[in-house]
Amino acid sequence: MGGVIPKEFIPAVDKGIRGALQSGPLGGYEVMDISATLLDGSFHEVDSSEQAFEIAGSLAVKEGLKRENSVLMEPVMDVEIIVPDEYVGDITGDLSSRRCRISGMETRNMGTALSALCPLSEMFGYATTLRSHTQGRGTFTMQFAHYEKVPEAIAEKILGGYNYHF
Repeated sequence: MGGVIPKEFIPAVDKGIRGALQSGPLGGYEVMDISATLLDGSFHEVDSSEQAFEIAGSLAVKEGLKRENSVLMEPVMDVEIIVPDEYVGDITGDLSSRRCRISGMETRNMGTALSALCPLSEMFGYATTLRSHTQGRGTFTMQFAHYEKVPEAIAEKILGGYNYHF
């Protein structure tokens, strides 16, 4: 409001910012949970263009992200598993090996219901594992819960030892 950048160039800055956030500094993964504020800028009647302001927005984001300590995040799922009582030990052991945190156990008519928070990356192929551990008698559901920071050792494996790709 009231700055020296003409109003018609502000959407171009926004486009540049959004474009830069689509491919972040850590492995090219999207950047989330960030806000940007355009405070000021300069304008030249001959040399200024939408493309120049879009590039400026993109470069500002890239420069800002280089200065920050970005972290790699992963989706964590809220998982409920129902198994016959005799398989609870096998299932809790398997969940622990998948970096899951068991948050509750409840006895039900059909067995035991386990509640856990599990990284989505560790849950691929889980239906097959659950069937084999429970002779086909276990069931599970999962839904997105939130994002969490990836543990450093795993992040290093994912990123292959590099940080910034800008």
